[in-house]
Amino acid sequence: MIPPQDQLVICFAHVAYRLDERFAALGTGIRSFAVRDAEMLATRIGEADVLVISGLWHNGLLDRAAKLRFIQAIGAGTDQFPRDELKGHDIRLASARGVNARAVAEHGMALILALARRLHEARDNQARHVWRQMIGDLAQREDELGGKTLLVVGLGDIGGRLARLAKAFDMRVIGLRRDPTRGGAADEVQPMSALGSLLPAADFVALTCPLTPETENLIDAAALARMQPSAYLVNLARGRVVDEAALVETLAAHRIAGAALDVTVEEPLPPNSPLWGMEHVLVTPHTAGETRRYEDNVIEILRDNLDRLWRGESQLRNQVV
Repeated sequence: MIPPQDQLVICFAHVAYRLDERFAALGTGIRSFAVRDAEMLATRIGEADVLVISGLWHNGLLDRAAKLRFIQAIGAGTDQFPRDELKGHDIRLASARGVNARAVAEHGMALILALARRLHEARDNQARHVWRQMIGDLAQREDELGGKTLLVVGLGDIGGRLARLAKAFDMRVIGLRRDPTRGGAADEVQPMSALGSLLPAADFVALTCPLTPETENLIDAAALARMQPSAYLVNLARGRVVDEAALVETLAAHRIAGAALDVTVEEPLPPNSPLWGMEHVLVTPHTAGETRRYEDNVIEILRDNLDRLWRGESQLRNQVV
């Protein structure tokens, strides 16, 4: 299906990651090159048998990719790729699911801690040279996580690890997944259909589910209305899992305590978004999965899949197409 090792050409396409450098350091003898913008990718895509890519993908590349036989996505999400068209062009696709499970779960726990301990407010005060005095109002003080309920929406690799981390802080964890019979690290595992009934009990709602037709706008105005006024929303999934307009309205009215968002509907977050100026919102720029190990983790999955293709195996690691 793909050329032998001494004839294979890999294109690593990303605006920032140093994938080609890390791959070259392995001394595999496989030819590769890097592109860092859409224009160069369109120019050179015809050279590649294998494409390692995420955000730079657009469907117009297919008409220029005569040699392409395999796409290794850099991230877990693959909703940007046209699966039917790839099948029609005899191009295989695999995700990098699990590549950043540890990193995203740790980031999620950091966001939960930051919200509970109001670290974003402390940083804002530091920038203003404000030493906040002690607070008499209990509702305005920092809080502890022990005994709080975390609802994890999507108990896969990331959600499962987040559940284990949260339990180490003595939180009660309820997990939602499509097949609750698979269980998980949560204290209780329920089907996704139980979301509405469980939202009122949650102190924190963490989204770790994939973006699918079923999960798009899963957290809409009705779901937000069921959350406690003291609850926080943490989105580690995809921006479109949340109805962003409804979230902005809910936050502006202080109908929930706040939110931590690593993803937004439009990225970068537009300069005119109200989310920028909300003191009870913590925004990170889709960096939950980024660590110093990321490139090596992606390449490990890539090499596994190349070996499977050379052996003629039908099943790829994290196969999508």
